Amino acid sequence: MTSVAQYFQPDSALASALPGFSPRPAQTEMATAIAQVLKDKSQLVVEAETGTGKTYAYLVPILKSKGSAIISTGTKALQEQLYHRDLPALRDAIAPQKQLSLLKGRSNYLCLHRLAQSQAHASELSMTVQKQVVEVKRWAARTEDGDVGGLSSLPEDAEVLPHVTSTVDNCLGRDCPDYDDCYLVKARKNALEADIVVVNHHLFFADMALKDIGFGELIPHADALIFDEAHQLPDIASQYFGEAVGSRQLQELAQEAKVLYLTELKDLRQLDKAADKLIGSLRDWRLAFPVDPQRGNWRQAQQQPQVQAAVMQLSENLQFFANVAKGALGRNQDLDSIYERCVQFLHTWELLQDTQRTGFSFWFETTPRQVTLHQTPLQVADKFGSYVGNSDASWVFTSATLAIGDDFTHFTRLLGLEQARTLCLPSPFAFAEQGILCVPRYLPQPHQHEMLDHLVQITTQVLDVNQQGGTFVLFTSHRMLQRVAERLATLTDRPLFVQGSTNKRELLADFIKAGNGVLLGTSSFWEGVDVRGQALTCVIIDKLPFGSPDDPLLQARIEDCRLRGAEPFTQVQLPPAVIALKQGAGRLIRDSSDRGVLIVCDQRLVSKPYGQLFLASLPPLRRTRDLPQALEFLAEINGDVSE
Repeated sequence: MTSVAQYFQPDSALASALPGFSPRPAQTEMATAIAQVLKDKSQLVVEAETGTGKTYAYLVPILKSKGSAIISTGTKALQEQLYHRDLPALRDAIAPQKQLSLLKGRSNYLCLHRLAQSQAHASELSMTVQKQVVEVKRWAARTEDGDVGGLSSLPEDAEVLPHVTSTVDNCLGRDCPDYDDCYLVKARKNALEADIVVVNHHLFFADMALKDIGFGELIPHADALIFDEAHQLPDIASQYFGEAVGSRQLQELAQEAKVLYLTELKDLRQLDKAADKLIGSLRDWRLAFPVDPQRGNWRQAQQQPQVQAAVMQLSENLQFFANVAKGALGRNQDLDSIYERCVQFLHTWELLQDTQRTGFSFWFETTPRQVTLHQTPLQVADKFGSYVGNSDASWVFTSATLAIGDDFTHFTRLLGLEQARTLCLPSPFAFAEQGILCVPRYLPQPHQHEMLDHLVQITTQVLDVNQQGGTFVLFTSHRMLQRVAERLATLTDRPLFVQGSTNKRELLADFIKAGNGVLLGTSSFWEGVDVRGQALTCVIIDKLPFGSPDDPLLQARIEDCRLRGAEPFTQVQLPPAVIALKQGAGRLIRDSSDRGVLIVCDQRLVSKPYGQLFLASLPPLRRTRDLPQALEFLAEINGDVSE
């Protein structure tokens, strides 16, 4: 039998199937380690820096193993890349008998029942949504998998999508008249029959949470589980092991009841009145909070008299709505479903009013129209660690950013992976030749008012030199992004791409097409973005990405850390900031031929003792404090292109 290492030789089937393939020692080492984990049914945490080729390093041993596997990714983009591009190419070359499947969360699939409902009740919808329903109906006639990602004629956040997709709450399950034709059911059936299923982290934890409360499995049992972009797992796990209820969910519940009254239960006037009362109290609840969107501590907010009054009224109206729906049980399937969801929401709502329980962060977030309450566990290590430890599967966790320096303790402690082996693989790139890291001298402190002027000045100096290449300016806050965007709009005629002006995929595609554009982004552009060559030759980062001190979840974790007698800064605040900076810096050099300049506009990187931890975790680029020297290297890159 061929060993996994042999597939990474210059004359292998892999080399024949993949144009431009060249052996990389770190890639072979990673693949060999994963093959051993699959054999031992053990756990492995592996950091594979940019250029290692980690995707093929885990795909080859998975394809050559006998059992079934789940591959979970952090983003839909990587999920689709794996399923549509990387996996088929490798499968055809080395394991043509393997069956592959792609499984997304239910909100990604067209719901035929809700589409039919939306058509029948079109008069209740806005003109925009009515037009979009017509577009969805046309697409529904030709789609094979019902994946709304293929609905290219509508924007990613189209208003119609909640009307034509289902949620766990409003799905009728086997009682649905369209159950036999359901795209989600078909996708799950394919997953059950496949050897390798590609999912994302949100779906994995949604399934894990469902299994935890006994509702059943969405994802089939697997012999091996691979988590790519695994640095995201602790935060996502916290979300799914928590509870949340929001005014949008309750509003949709009430609106569905009103539609039922107008169409099928016209004698049930009391239901319509109960829905109106609920909608009114949801409106009052939102008005009890400041106008500007915010996140805050729910324990503190619920002490305010206006919030208490709104909560009391909402509780009464939600209970009244449940009582009215209960009185009409058995008359209509959709109404029965509304009642069941209402009871669950009522239970969660009451749970979230009891904020004296320890071990959780209780927080709220508002948008211009909605309020959502959250209960998030402060640690998931016990639950997730026991889940991993009690399974018979092999577990692999990989990312370009998992270690702090060479230490994996932060990641393994958060997830309870006490028995996992760890492996740290360096990038094959010649970073010292390919790029420069610059921390400019004479910068003000990040919080000082003058920082805006310095950031704009540095960016314009870069743009003056980087005429042939693209520039990323990455921010830790939307507020600073908007302020810099306003200034740059009047200072440069270069194409400006500002996060929020359109969806991320289009923004990135337009930036790459421009060739010498300027993209301003926050957290979602710090990771999962792959721009190679001249399209990105400079990355500017405004400051070290520490979490906002106002974040209620961070505050709760700091307090919990203090109560345990530990030091919050080093255990809670520093590690995620180091990981985030590694992610942002990783946007620059994506290929062995890439060259560029990374500019971090934060003096703390060199003036504070903890700055050394950040520097030790970054790629080993040449370093300078002299901005003109960095600009000179950038000019050299541009000169090479224009010759």
